[in-house]
Amino acid sequence: MFDDIISYTDIVLKEGFFMVKQKVVMHIDVNSAFLSWHAAYNQQIGIEEDIMGKPCVIGGNEKKRHGIVLAKSIPAKKLGIKTGQSLMEARLQCPDLKIIMPRYDIYVRASRKLRDMLREYTPKVEVFSIDECFMDLTGTELINGDAVHLAYQIKERIKTEFGYTVNIGISENKLLAKQASEFEKPDKVHTLYVAELKSKLWPLPVGELFMVGRRTEIKLNNIGINTIGQLANADRNMLSGLLKSHGRLIYDYARGIDCSTFSTEESIPFKGVGNGSTIPFDVEDSLTAHKILLSLVETASKRLRDEDLSCRVVAVGIKDKSFGYMTHQKKLSYFTNCTYDLYEAVQDLFDEAWDRQPIRHMNVRFTDLEKTKIKQLNFFQNQYSVKMEKLDCAIDHIREKYGKYAIIRGGYIDSGLSPILGGYPDDDYPDMRSIL
Repeated sequence: MFDDIISYTDIVLKEGFFMVKQKVVMHIDVNSAFLSWHAAYNQQIGIEEDIMGKPCVIGGNEKKRHGIVLAKSIPAKKLGIKTGQSLMEARLQCPDLKIIMPRYDIYVRASRKLRDMLREYTPKVEVFSIDECFMDLTGTELINGDAVHLAYQIKERIKTEFGYTVNIGISENKLLAKQASEFEKPDKVHTLYVAELKSKLWPLPVGELFMVGRRTEIKLNNIGINTIGQLANADRNMLSGLLKSHGRLIYDYARGIDCSTFSTEESIPFKGVGNGSTIPFDVEDSLTAHKILLSLVETASKRLRDEDLSCRVVAVGIKDKSFGYMTHQKKLSYFTNCTYDLYEAVQDLFDEAWDRQPIRHMNVRFTDLEKTKIKQLNFFQNQYSVKMEKLDCAIDHIREKYGKYAIIRGGYIDSGLSPILGGYPDDDYPDMRSIL
C-alpha cells in the first residue's frame, strides 16, 4: 500500500559507511495568534482582563466600516463565530461579543521573538506566515534529543516565557508536519510520519488536506471522494484530467509526498505586495480617490524597498457601496519600487476602471517581483523618476528615524485623509516551494 510513498531520509557518510539519516521537521503554529499575542501583551502591561476566556474577537473598526473577524477566542468559536465573517454577523450570534482593534505592531514583534527563540535549537527556521514556521532539526539529535520530547519542551517554554500556546507538528517533511499541527488544538504536540498516514490522516474529510479548498472539496465529493484516504487511493490520471496539475499535487499530498525545499530567509516569502483600506465614507470624486490611492502606494512601495524588491505588474481594486468589486492591472515596461512610478500607474488604472459608483474600499497590489539590491538604470525610465527614487530613500530614512508622520505630502494637510494608509503585510504567501 505504501510502496510508492516516499520516506524522507538523507544519506550520510560516517566512518567510511553510508548511513541513513531520518528527516525531522517541526511545524509551529500559534493558537489564535492575534488574540493570543494581544492577551500576552495586555498581561505584560498589567491589564488583568481575560480576553481568551470570554467571547472575544480581534476585528476591525466598525465605525470606519472595517468589519471583519481576524481572530477569535475559544468561547467565541463555540458560539459559531468564524474567522473572516463580518462583525455584524458575529454580533448577531453573540450580542455580548467583545471586539478588540488589531495591533499589528505587537503581532509582528511577537512573531520575530518567537523565531529568535526557535533559532536557539536550529538555524534552519523557515517562515511560512506571521504565525507559522517550520524547523528542520535533522541531525541535531545529539544536541536536542528526542524530537517529541523537544517539542514538548519548546511548547512549554513558549507558554512560560511568552504567555501563549502553540501547536507543534512533527514529521519527515513540511507537508506532514503542518498537517500534524492541525490535529486537536490548542496547546498540543502531534506526530504524523509516513507510517502513520493510514491511521491518522486518511480517515479525515478530504477538505482537511492542505491545498484542498472549498471548491476543490465539492468537486471531489461529487465524484465520490470524501476522505483523504479515498483521494490517496484514487486514479491519479483521472484526478489530473479533472483538476489538471492541482489534481496531481493534492494526490501526492494525500500520500504524504512533499518535495518542497527549506529556506532560512528572515523575510516572509511572498508573491506580491498589497495594501487596501475600507474608507469611512463613500468616495464620490476622483481627487479624493487619487489621494487615498497615493496613501496606499506610499505604504506598499516602502515595503517593496524594505525587502529590496521591485515589481513590474501593478493592479488596483475597487469595491463600491453595493459591494460590487472590480480590478484592473497592467504590466510596466521596467521593474520599479519608486512611489512616483507606481502611483502614476495606479492612478491611470483607476481612471480607466472606475464606473463612477460611490466607493467604500480600494486596494493596490504589486506583483511579478524581482530582487533589486543593486539597481541598474533603465532605458525606459525618465530622469524625473530617477530623482524620485532618491527622494524615496531620503523620506524612508526620515520616517524610520522620526516616525511615519514626520514627513507627509502637502496635499493631505487639512484634507481629513490619512497620508499613509495600511502598514500590515496584505500579501499572498506562497505555499511550500515545491518542484511538483
